[in-house]
Amino acid sequence: MAPDATPDDDLVTLSISPETICYIIVKARSRDAKDAVTDPDPGSDGPDDGMREVLEDHPDDPVDEELAGAITALNEDQQIDLVTLAWLGRGDEDISTWDFLRAEAAASREVSTARYLLGMPLVGDYLEEGLTRLGYSCADVELGRL
Repeated sequence: MAPDATPDDDLVTLSISPETICYIIVKARSRDAKDAVTDPDPGSDGPDDGMREVLEDHPDDPVDEELAGAITALNEDQQIDLVTLAWLGRGDEDISTWDFLRAEAAASREVSTARYLLGMPLVGDYLEEGLTRLGYSCADVELGRL
């Protein structure tokens, strides 16, 4: 998948594939869609309670584990690019300051990247917006897999 042609194409080279970023976006969005726990100990199985537990934000949620695992499995450069992309999508800077923003992300690595990004509300939206600003689209990734 090639990004759309923009004047800024030669400014940014990601160390992480758009496919991986889109996977993280999907997982982050499914995490954001979770609702508060209404019955912490339902005492029944899923089919009996309409599988509502799947939509609730439990501490041992496998989506959190999958998302954290995907982020932790990235190398340092990829994690830095991911944080930079989230900041870009959040509107902290624009694409012309990518190198500056990336240097800031590299310098501020005090907490694990997974913990930092999991604590960022709307991280999936920010990552997608950042990816869009670089000329990529998760829709292109999805089309390539059908």
